[in-house]
Amino acid sequence: MIVITNICCSCNYIRTFYSFNCNCICNFPKVPLRGIGALLSVGVVGGLGVYGLNNSVYNVEGGSRAIVFNRITGIKDKVYPEGTHLIIPWFERPIIYDVRARPHETSSIAGSGDLQMVKIVLRVLARPVPDQLPTIYRTLGVDYAAKVMPSIVHETLKAVVAQYNASQLITQRETVSREIRKILTERAAKFNIAMDDVSITSLTFGNEFMTAIEAKQVAAQDAERAKYVVELAEQEKKSAIIRAQGEAKSAQLIGEAIANNPAFVTLRKIEAAREIAKEISNSANKVYLNSDSLLLNLQDLKLTQVGRR
Repeated sequence: MIVITNICCSCNYIRTFYSFNCNCICNFPKVPLRGIGALLSVGVVGGLGVYGLNNSVYNVEGGSRAIVFNRITGIKDKVYPEGTHLIIPWFERPIIYDVRARPHETSSIAGSGDLQMVKIVLRVLARPVPDQLPTIYRTLGVDYAAKVMPSIVHETLKAVVAQYNASQLITQRETVSREIRKILTERAAKFNIAMDDVSITSLTFGNEFMTAIEAKQVAAQDAERAKYVVELAEQEKKSAIIRAQGEAKSAQLIGEAIANNPAFVTLRKIEAAREIAKEISNSANKVYLNSDSLLLNLQDLKLTQVGRR
C-alpha cells in the first residue's frame, strides 16, 4: 500500500491518502497553513537580520584606512580611520587601503652620458597619502602601485643617469641617488603617493666598460711603479752626489792637514799599525811577517818629541 500526503480540497487540512481508498483519512494532527506561513516569515526575517548584522559592521586594522562605496552616491569623500565602523548592508561596501610604507624594487637599463649601458636597481619605500584615498581609488584603483611605480621609476632613472658619465655614477653615487629621489618624489606626488626613501642598491656596467676599467687600473699601477723607480733613481743620484762631495771634502781636508803638518801621515800610520797589531794579537794562529809590510816598524818613523811647556 502506498501512502500519499497532500492537502484535502474540502477541509483545508493536511490529510493522508491511501492508494486503495478515495476517502480522506486523517492519520496526523491537523496543522493550519497560517502557522507554516508564520514560521517561514520568522525564518526569512531572522536570516535577513543575521545577514544585515554581519554586513553592517567592518573593522579597519592598524596601519590601514578605509573608504566607502555607496551604490547610489558612489565613493564617499570621508576616510575612515582604524577601528570598527557601521555601513548600510548591500547599499555600501568598504574598501580598505594599507597606508604603511611598502618596498618596491625596480631594475632598469639606462645609458650614461658617455654612452655606457648601466643596469641600475632602485629600491623605494612608497605609501599612499591617506587623505587622498578617494581620489586614488577613482583614478587608479586599489592596485595603484603596480600602475604608477614602474613607469615613473624607469623614466626617472633614464633621465638622471643620462646626465652623468659612467665614472661619475660610481664616484658621485650619493649625489645621483639624491637627484633621483628629488625627481621621483615630485612625480609621485602628482599621483598622491609619498616617497619615504629612495636608494640605489646595485650598479652594473657592461663588459666593455669593466675591461676598460681594469686596463686603466693596470696602467695607473704601472705609472705609479715607474714614478717610484724614477724617484728612487733621483734619490740614488742625490745620494751619490752627496757621497762624492763628502769624499772630495774629506780628501781636501786631509791634503790641507798633510800640507800644514807632515806629522799627520805619521799619526795615521801609527793608528793603522795599532789596529793591525790588535787584530793579529787576537788571532789564534801564529803569523810571521815582515813588519815593514804591515806598517808595524815604527822605528823608521821620524818621531819628534814635543816637550811640555
